[in-house]
Amino acid sequence: MTIGPIEKSQRTAARVVGFAYLITFATVIYVHYGILWRLIIKNNAPETARNILAHERLFRIGIAGNLTFCVGVFVLLTALYVVLKPVNRGLALLAAFWWLAWVFMWLVMTLNLFNALRLLSGADSLQAFEAERLQALASFYLATNFDCYYVGLLFWGLASTVCACLWFKSRYIPRALAAFGVISSAFAVACTFVFFIFPDFDKIVGLGWFDSPMGLFDIALSSWLLFKGLKQSGVAEARVRPDAV
Repeated sequence: MTIGPIEKSQRTAARVVGFAYLITFATVIYVHYGILWRLIIKNNAPETARNILAHERLFRIGIAGNLTFCVGVFVLLTALYVVLKPVNRGLALLAAFWWLAWVFMWLVMTLNLFNALRLLSGADSLQAFEAERLQALASFYLATNFDCYYVGLLFWGLASTVCACLWFKSRYIPRALAAFGVISSAFAVACTFVFFIFPDFDKIVGLGWFDSPMGLFDIALSSWLLFKGLKQSGVAEARVRPDAV
């Protein structure tokens, strides 16, 4: 298959991809390490409830940050499709749908945060329930975000694997970087899938290692696209062997 010359729209979209990757990455790191993980105490519903109610505005900023992340991923997947569509339209579209599944899980996680906040804030319709029960139910909503994340991670890994394969085929970026993307993304998919079947797998491969290599690839890719752009070698000319005519 012949890949035509790189168009201006692709180069613009590539810059958008690089920018969107870095913005969404910074947003999700700040929201979860800087806000949510400070307020949510694992296996301690009363303490979590006190933290959230004492810092409700901060908790709401975390919710807004999650929504900002989702908007950024929508921009990202659209720009990725524009860049990679000339390489293989079908695979680029498949990756976009898998990115959508990833965003959907983040939207579910955000709704869970809203549900937890509503339970803890003592809405009028909940006055008949004891505080301990409301705290336990809120803690349940917060805990389900763990499962939502790893379901989403499976689709993120699948989308990233397909995109990395297209990057490799196109030569728009260094092939070594694209190959690292394929390996790291496929690794995340494999680890997540095994983890669903064997919950103790995280004792062999820590949860942080599931997506860390893929995250490093995303950072490297975004930096390349922002500062280097698409490689001119991505232009492939159709070559017909004389003996094939």
